[in-house]
Amino acid sequence: MKTVRLAATRWPGHLPGQHVDVRLTAEDGYRAERSYSIASPHDGTQLELTIERLENGEVSPFLTGHLQPGDTIELRGPIGGHFVWSGSETETPLLLVAGGSGVVPLMCMLRHRRLSRSTVPAALLYSCRTPDDVIYRQELVDLAQSDPRFMLQMTLTRVVPRGWTGGVGRIDLQLVSALVNAGGRQADSFVCGNAGFVEAASALLVKAGQPARTIRTERFGPIAV
Repeated sequence: MKTVRLAATRWPGHLPGQHVDVRLTAEDGYRAERSYSIASPHDGTQLELTIERLENGEVSPFLTGHLQPGDTIELRGPIGGHFVWSGSETETPLLLVAGGSGVVPLMCMLRHRRLSRSTVPAALLYSCRTPDDVIYRQELVDLAQSDPRFMLQMTLTRVVPRGWTGGVGRIDLQLVSALVNAGGRQADSFVCGNAGFVEAASALLVKAGQPARTIRTERFGPIAV
């Protein structure tokens, strides 16, 4: 994983949860384009994309291994209007469920929540294969320790180190229900990850009492967790 920070001088602004299309053009004219979620809240000057390198990818190897300061790339966006959360004028709790790199747009929401000084209760259930796969780990831990209205629950599915105090195994109804009950009432729910993860997590949210209409989903990434 690598975070790329771009100076987007003509950026129109975005909502947490939106994404951009990145287009690369080779010297022979061949073009490749991929979508990436925006990791940073809008501040008018910089845009951050956290990118997972896919060995057989056409775009991610360049962005994570060859892109240099001063290079120019093409962006199209912001894109997306359904999977967004602005947090304005609402007291509805925010419930986030992420698998692997699916945490990126949800991190944008949490950063926006912090910078806007929102008092909305928030919770993140984050599933990864190993500790090394946990993106933004220290930032999330620091946020959980400093903000009593934010609850963090991480679970590892493959490699569990000695001393690990988080969850073990795939997310289940017990984990999801604990976060739903902690919120105290119906929440704005966002689920992001690969297709199988999103289907399973959404079903668990419904079983835990969240109305299907309150659950928004986004699917991407080939890696199962």
